[in-house]
Amino acid sequence: MGEHQSRNPEWGFATRAIHVGQEPDPVTGATVPPIHPTSTYTQASPGKHKGYEYSRSGNPTRVGLERCLAALEGGARGAAFASGSAATAAVFATLSPGDKVVAYSDVYGGTFRLLKRVFEGFGLVPVFTDETSPAAFARLIDSRTKLVWLESPTNPLLRCLDIAAIAEHTHRAGAKLAVDNTFATPALQLPIALGADYVVHSTTKYIGGHSDVIGGAVITRDEPLMERLAFLQNAMGGVPGPFDCFLQHRGIKTLAIRMERHCANALAIARHLKGHAKLARVVYPFLEDHPDNALAKKQMCGGGGIVTIVFKDRGGDRGDRASALRFCESVRVFSLAESLGGVESLVNHPAIMTHASIPKEVRESRGITDGLVRLSVGIEDVVDLLADLEQALDKA
Repeated sequence: MGEHQSRNPEWGFATRAIHVGQEPDPVTGATVPPIHPTSTYTQASPGKHKGYEYSRSGNPTRVGLERCLAALEGGARGAAFASGSAATAAVFATLSPGDKVVAYSDVYGGTFRLLKRVFEGFGLVPVFTDETSPAAFARLIDSRTKLVWLESPTNPLLRCLDIAAIAEHTHRAGAKLAVDNTFATPALQLPIALGADYVVHSTTKYIGGHSDVIGGAVITRDEPLMERLAFLQNAMGGVPGPFDCFLQHRGIKTLAIRMERHCANALAIARHLKGHAKLARVVYPFLEDHPDNALAKKQMCGGGGIVTIVFKDRGGDRGDRASALRFCESVRVFSLAESLGGVESLVNHPAIMTHASIPKEVRESRGITDGLVRLSVGIEDVVDLLADLEQALDKA
């Protein structure tokens, strides 16, 4: 998967995922390189070392992960962080007081929290649009705009934004474009090939893929952009430990094949649930009735592993909180938990869980109602997932 935008003429996506940054150990020949759990490095003379001085500044296990991520995204270089939020904060920290950040309104709750409750206090000016069209972004981008921030697909409403078109408007104004590619992963979508300057990941999700590690990453289009990020990575110190880097890199090796199964299971579930008597809406980018279906199929080679459902309400389609909560409490194969992207299937109630930091009136105006549930579809047998959803819907 992802071959439609591959920038490496020698190796395909899955081969890069398995081999880049995982070269055999030159000392022992170990096929899997050793983990380097060291805080410091012995020097031959002051300032004379073998490329490493202190593990906040650089660690061989982390460098291997960063090289692999850059190779998968088609970027110049990657920087790994202790979490997706730390990676996001590093991008915002490249800006200065008075700089304007334009973003689509349906963003991860943690990103909204960083912009509104942290960086706005430092002088950044976040501006959100409720429209997905490139023209809507163009109307908001001006000389003060230094960064445009996108998620595509968005979290949790799964809207897809035209990365290439928005990149044109962004660059015309002299600003930079950052794309959170956590939901799609480089197996399905390559934002740098579409014009992004930064690609951001919560590697906790599909990159790690096994719900056993927290991490984040930023990959840049060119080396000069990385110079500032690398400085912030070292100066602010939000770096992952070597064991976390090892787990993320090990997860990457199966990313291609995992995403195939995530996509197949999610599409099957979306089609099965569509039209269910208790649901007002079923949202999935590769369903034909999705408002961005044509765009999704143009810039992605799979619909991803997330399906969003909205329960019916007596008063309309805003959703029924009680039904949604009963459903969440009744699943057995799925787990009720925050996060997404692991091999295990999860259900999440964004209004109470992942997006609770967004004020209720803002959240509901953006469509994140109390009847909305996000499904992170794992790689279990799809017949078991369908049966579990049916019994939970019966109880709802």
